Amino acid sequence: MSEVTVRDIAEKFAWEIVSGDAAALQRPVTLADTNRPGLELAGYFPGTQVKRLVVLGDKEIGYIESEMDEISQRRAFEYLTGPKTPAIVVTNGNPCPPILKEIAKRKNFPICMADNKTSHVIVNVTNYLDELLAESVILHGELIRLYGVGVLITGKSGTGKSEIVLELIQRGHQLVADDRVDIYRIHNQLVGRPTPMIEGFMELRGVGIIDVEKMYGVASITHQTNIDLEIVLEPFKSSVDYDRVGIEEKEYSEILGIRILKMRIPVSAGRPMSTIIETAVANYLLLIQGTDSAKEFEERVLSEIAHNRVEALENKE
Repeated sequence: MSEVTVRDIAEKFAWEIVSGDAAALQRPVTLADTNRPGLELAGYFPGTQVKRLVVLGDKEIGYIESEMDEISQRRAFEYLTGPKTPAIVVTNGNPCPPILKEIAKRKNFPICMADNKTSHVIVNVTNYLDELLAESVILHGELIRLYGVGVLITGKSGTGKSEIVLELIQRGHQLVADDRVDIYRIHNQLVGRPTPMIEGFMELRGVGIIDVEKMYGVASITHQTNIDLEIVLEPFKSSVDYDRVGIEEKEYSEILGIRILKMRIPVSAGRPMSTIIETAVANYLLLIQGTDSAKEFEERVLSEIAHNRVEALENKE
């Protein structure tokens, strides 16, 4: 998770600074949500999330100017400019209320002005903060974009993950991350990225480090992707009864509170793993479109069994 300050946001969106010196602009922003203080302006403070960025739009400014006297303004603004609140931004080119400006300057509290519509300010700030403040985790594995699907390939060391991914790159798919995958929860979706130091590079045993982009072209890599599917590579064991039809209960991984479908694929010498993974992803695409090949096959088998039973009864008669 990155550290974000009021200055970062103000510079990102070119807001005008009305109040607050350099030290004040270093206040941290720790929540992606914003607060439009309707109840606070009306004098009701319990339950307020004071760590949110406060947004004053047309309605709030109109209410302040037409409905609030000086005493009620001072009471509300003293509360809204508390030590835990990052800043207040006045949107849509509205003027900053004079009493608010006075209190903010006295307390060295950050006040910013934005020319954009209130809804645009809230969406832009929320999206910006949601990415920078996203929960994250680091996983060992490979991340590749295949048929538009972000596929996280995991498994024990020595299962040939890098070699298989290299084959997939040669077949036209895109590398995101090799060995280390940085995963973020953004907008309730898992997003995978490479660590900047090794972005675009792969390590191959016996060969060393290779530059994927220079070897296979700019289209062979991408800087991030949503993670939709996990494929776990496992050494083939003859003693294990692998699911051959796909009608068993599906398995899921949970990463940062989000579940994604997990497939376990055995690896053995001679198996065309890149083709198998392409087929698994194509089957996944059918699945999310509502086509479950395993269930359709099961229904066909059951239908054939029922038909044969009916024929057998008819022949007995």
